[in-house]
Amino acid sequence: MKKRWEIEEKDTWKLEDIIPGDQAWEELYEEAAREVKEYGMFQGKLGESADILLQALEFEDRISLKIEKLYVYGRMKSDEDTGNQENQERFGRAQALYFEAAGLSSFMAPEILSLEPSVLQTYLEEKEGLGVYRRLFQILEKKRAHTLPAQMEALLAQSYDATQGAAQIFNMFNNADVRFPSITGENGQELPVTHGTYISLLESKDRRIRRDAFQALYSVYAQYKNTICATFSANVKQALFYAKARGYASSRQHSLTENEVPEEVYDNLVAAVRKGLPLLHRYVGLRKRALGLEELHMYDLYVSMAADVERRYTIEEAKELVSEGLKPLGEEYGKLLRQGFEDRWIDVYENEGKRSGAYSWGVYGTHPYVLMNFNGTLNDVFTLAHEMGHSIHTYYSNQAQPYVYAGYKIFVAEVASTCNEALLIRYLMERTGDRKELLYLINHFLESFRGTLFRQTMFAEFEQQAHQMAGEGRPLTAQSLCRLYHQLNVDYFGPELTVDEEIDYEWERIPHFYTPFYVYQYATGFSAAVAISSGILRGDSQVIQGYRRFLEGGCSQPPVELLKLCGVDLSAPAPIEKALEVFGELLDQFEKEGGF
Repeated sequence: MKKRWEIEEKDTWKLEDIIPGDQAWEELYEEAAREVKEYGMFQGKLGESADILLQALEFEDRISLKIEKLYVYGRMKSDEDTGNQENQERFGRAQALYFEAAGLSSFMAPEILSLEPSVLQTYLEEKEGLGVYRRLFQILEKKRAHTLPAQMEALLAQSYDATQGAAQIFNMFNNADVRFPSITGENGQELPVTHGTYISLLESKDRRIRRDAFQALYSVYAQYKNTICATFSANVKQALFYAKARGYASSRQHSLTENEVPEEVYDNLVAAVRKGLPLLHRYVGLRKRALGLEELHMYDLYVSMAADVERRYTIEEAKELVSEGLKPLGEEYGKLLRQGFEDRWIDVYENEGKRSGAYSWGVYGTHPYVLMNFNGTLNDVFTLAHEMGHSIHTYYSNQAQPYVYAGYKIFVAEVASTCNEALLIRYLMERTGDRKELLYLINHFLESFRGTLFRQTMFAEFEQQAHQMAGEGRPLTAQSLCRLYHQLNVDYFGPELTVDEEIDYEWERIPHFYTPFYVYQYATGFSAAVAISSGILRGDSQVIQGYRRFLEGGCSQPPVELLKLCGVDLSAPAPIEKALEVFGELLDQFEKEGGF
């Protein structure tokens, strides 16, 4: 494992495009820390005139952007090496400033809502600049019943910093402190098991390596089950506290309402996927036959079902494949891809202490960034396409929207990224003339369905039930959570898979559970992306034009409405059902091509 300083500069992201360096960060921090106190000059005065209201809202945008720069730069520097204490300290200060600003600005929503609608309408007519904030006022109006008096809003805002401990502890444990036993390779060499290498080890053709990696990883999580249960439980209680404080019936209702997503979207997803589980059971049986195993275990789920096809890719090969596969999105989109590849938007390789996984992030007014842990697998090629989908979505939204509406909701965040994956897999499947490679690619697409539509919905069920248990006053123990997670695996994968006891601890290592009710959106986004990518490949002009408007939309409309621009309505189960149909067609194709 390389140290951070051993990674070549060309393979690291150029964070100086946000802030030139640590000294400049300190200067901006001092400036923002002074200016944030100026919120007080507006408190109690927002109803005095249209001018004062506009000045307050514009100040809010300016100071928020400065703090966002400090926060994002600080977090991304911290993610480069989670063991670097200076970066941790800098991020902690940015986080504290963010929470301070949230407390000082907490009077704004109650004061705006205290204005009579007729007064607000008069202000909008008097002051042209206020027109930008018309949708913001509409969003606030929807939250009227859940907005507290100014003093209570201030108290809640001040509490946020103190309630982040669970997520912070998990992040430090999972990324900086946890170590897994190494295993022995095929030739007797030592193979390190890390977050970055784990999936590639599970893709090994050597079943003993898969089993050993699986057991090595979960042996550690089993040791810490009570500690991680405590952090998870604390995070659930935090979500329940804020939901109850604002008068929501549940933490799920709070989370989905904040993102303007109806709860029936969540229920439609779970119900449709549950109905489609026979397809997943069929997939498990196919995998068992394809691998020639008498008994299929959890550690057999990642190795390719396509025999004798093992491909590794350099990062340059991955960039070329992604560029070619996304050509249906147009020349301008391709130009932005190349810009991201060439101008160091991407932090490519794993290094000691680097945050696991991958993400796209950035700051309004600068280009987006991508964190990866590239290891040369086909999954990594698709991760590149996925994260660049996020980044270009962000780029278009930032270009088209004012700051206040540029940040799109989490619900639509996974659509552009997954649409890229769907386009790329179709491109790769169509260009190959090799039957074995075709099977390999179909296998990958099937895995995308298993890992995203089915697995993330299973995660969503786990999360929903865990929050419901806590909401009913039932304690969350390691035993109860492991039992719940085990049964979900049995339900989802069916009778042809041996559900190993080690998988009971998998919930412990899922970072997205610390952002409550996030994971279901991978599944809804995947379903929407399958529909949109199909329309793009058909050359459907309505879908193509609607998709561009969607990418530029930010949060200028509710997310379900934005997707309707592309012809996708997730308030009904139809998009989920259509995705399941595609999964069934891929199973048919794999069975036919593979002779199974």
